[in-house]
Amino acid sequence: MSAALQMTAFALALLSALFLLLATCTDCWMVNADDSLEVSHKCRGLWRECVTNMQDGVRTCDQYDSILADHPVKIVVTRTLLITADLLAGLALATLLLGLDCIKFLKEEPRVKLKMCYGAGVILGIGSILGLVGSVWYAVDVYMERAMLVSHNLFLGVHYDFGWSCWLGMAGSTGCFMASVLLTCCLH
Repeated sequence: MSAALQMTAFALALLSALFLLLATCTDCWMVNADDSLEVSHKCRGLWRECVTNMQDGVRTCDQYDSILADHPVKIVVTRTLLITADLLAGLALATLLLGLDCIKFLKEEPRVKLKMCYGAGVILGIGSILGLVGSVWYAVDVYMERAMLVSHNLFLGVHYDFGWSCWLGMAGSTGCFMASVLLTCCLH
């Protein structure tokens, strides 16, 4: 039972860590949500802003000036939290891989392997909280920006909604949290 639970937690953690990494690297955290006839599809990400022409499929992206330049707080905080979550998820995966019962590393020390799995669960839990805070922070800021424009009766031609990268970050963080719960609570 323990080996099956470890493998389930490892598979969930691996998939969730990939989701977190994809969310960090992709550029569709905000997507235009205008109901009018649009000829282009606009996405804003943590690293660049892209526009896709719907008629011919040509996509152009504008990189943000510099990583060190002045950016909105939501971009800086989300970048920091998601990069930290990615690093912690990677560390947790390496630790968990070495702690799995099916791996021959420290085969004669089952208590050490169990502690490694527990430690990986704790690290995954911390990373999942950071990733979830970063993703939700960004989503709430997008919502507040849109709500402020609506409350002031301002329409700038385009308003943005949550993009698939934002949802991917939330899904990856939730999956890491579930793997953490499996490793820390259910393994004993």
